[in-house]
Amino acid sequence: MSNDTLSRVAQVIEERKQADPSSSYVASLYQKGINKILEKIGEEATETILAAKDCANGASAEDVIYETADLWFHSLVMLAALGQKPQAVLDELERRFGLSGITEKASRTEK
Repeated sequence: MSNDTLSRVAQVIEERKQADPSSSYVASLYQKGINKILEKIGEEATETILAAKDCANGASAEDVIYETADLWFHSLVMLAALGQKPQAVLDELERRFGLSGITEKASRTEK
């Protein structure tokens, strides 16, 4: 997903926050609250995992692409609910670029 596509999707999500929940899926999620948004992310993550397993076992990649798009979309809805922009995630990925995953993980402090 290019930065432009992320920005466009994020803008639509922001606009839909204030829409009538009966006419906007995003507005209906916001009306139900953060727990419903997080539930949707969990659901989409599970569907993505199942589609990936099917793909790894010879099924078409079509389903894993579709489910990943749903997962990313709902993640963007969550970020917006928390007042965050996709650019913050892109910045974090950029920060990690060229950094060993093992080194990056070791640098995290235990919570």
